[in-house]
Amino acid sequence: MSRTATRVRIRSTLADWGVTEDVVARRRLPIHAEARSLAFAGLGADGRDKFLAPRAARAWQAMHAAAQADGVELLLLSAFRSYDFQMQLIRGKLAQGRAIDEVLTVNAPPGCSEHHSGRAVDIGASGTPPLEEAFERSAAFAWLSAHAGRFGFWLSYPRGNAEGYLYEPWHWCWHPARDLT
Repeated sequence: MSRTATRVRIRSTLADWGVTEDVVARRRLPIHAEARSLAFAGLGADGRDKFLAPRAARAWQAMHAAAQADGVELLLLSAFRSYDFQMQLIRGKLAQGRAIDEVLTVNAPPGCSEHHSGRAVDIGASGTPPLEEAFERSAAFAWLSAHAGRFGFWLSYPRGNAEGYLYEPWHWCWHPARDLT
């Protein structure tokens, strides 16, 4: 899907949810085209296959192996996510009675998620609730903070991030220009 077509779908979907068009513009959220090519990244903590863009998958696998060699377990919780899957996630939260403004501090509007690009992973740790701030107190987070950059992965949403998302210590994105492997 082209960026223009993606923008049209985003506007239409947001309008359906009662969100004005300026949400994406005001928060300066980038549009992420869906990855055109995906490669197996590994099994997720849920037992399902996870996919990333091929170079991101190789970087993830190298980082995962390096962490393991250091005695640190990185659990793959989420990887590539389609535009339609992102819509379903948000619709599910809206169906639970959550307000759209609240949901959009946790989930990117469809088209704006780094997961669409096939470069983002959500990472967990054994004994730590998934997708919660408590992850920052895990050995996995400490290891990522010290070593992820060597593999081209960067924490996307630190505290006070410009995009207006809540702090997500579990969300890391591979940036090819920063890939040092």
